[in-house]
Amino acid sequence: MPKPTGAERSRLAQLGWDEFFEEAFTAIGQPYLQPARVGIEHNHLFRIYTASSEVLATVAGKLKHRADAPSALPAVGDWVAIRPGPEGPVQICALLPRRTCFSRRAAGDPTQEQVVAANIDTVFLVSGLDGDFSPRRIERYLTATSQSGAAPVIVLNKADVVADIDAVVAAIRETASTVPVHATSCKDGRGLAALTRYLEGGRTIALLGSSGVGKSTLINRLLGYDRQRTRAVRAHDSRGRHTTVHRELLLHPRGGVIIDTPGMRELRLWDTDRALETAFDDIDTLAASCRFRDCRHRTEPACAVRQAVDGGQLSAARLAHYQQLQDERGQLEQRQDELAQGAEKPRKKRVQHPSPRIPR
Repeated sequence: MPKPTGAERSRLAQLGWDEFFEEAFTAIGQPYLQPARVGIEHNHLFRIYTASSEVLATVAGKLKHRADAPSALPAVGDWVAIRPGPEGPVQICALLPRRTCFSRRAAGDPTQEQVVAANIDTVFLVSGLDGDFSPRRIERYLTATSQSGAAPVIVLNKADVVADIDAVVAAIRETASTVPVHATSCKDGRGLAALTRYLEGGRTIALLGSSGVGKSTLINRLLGYDRQRTRAVRAHDSRGRHTTVHRELLLHPRGGVIIDTPGMRELRLWDTDRALETAFDDIDTLAASCRFRDCRHRTEPACAVRQAVDGGQLSAARLAHYQQLQDERGQLEQRQDELAQGAEKPRKKRVQHPSPRIPR
């Protein structure tokens, strides 16, 4: 790869390129490859951003063959190594390690990971303050974001429809004390300047939330022009209709990257590990005083968490949602174990009873 010019280095930096990805790219050791970032994926054809342009690309056969799951293939936000071709789509030959990754369980398959977006610095968890507002949904998104490695920011949009916005913000901060909370309105412009600061230094933000919360309109305001199509929510329940139909990486005119995502009807958690305890750190702190270390805060005696609910220090609804997510995690782990054991049995059988050799 020829040494990039100053302008090309500047563009790569705007796309989020830094020493982490530089080292990973250098380790590939193939000088004819070039770095690029995935902007859109559509039917196995990718639009990618290079140091100088936008091009179409397909995944090389070797990379497809080595991928043991769909999550090992490129997703929006990924950095990849490409081999330019004389004409037609270029080939994606390698996927660089992901620094962060927001995933969920794929629809219809409880054991399949779907990568929503990769290499995000900050996740805007957007919630509309109209009729579809749900603190429980915010908790679920916080749990998924904690596992991703990205920094969460709660964006309470449509602040113009709430009479006492300060009270709403204060209530959310009680359950997410360490997470920044911003109230915004695309109608009167409040709070939008504070969001722009998260894009400084070539950083990447992704907007996540249900349909109708105003993600596309927020993006248009952040970009300074109408880039994304918008639609009104339904009047009877304030739910939106899908405007964004695919994930897309957008360049901010003054630097930084915005990733737009379709509204999610349901966010099914994937591999929460310690993320559940991180998102519910108030419950995790109370649990340290429970009599039993493995207390599930249901029927165990001397449970400090249930005592906090009885004393009014913890919301019963918050505890119930925490237990629901605990159950989801347990079901996922059980199903994964069952599948792993099922895959192991045929392998052991082949080892114990190898196929007979056919003499030549």
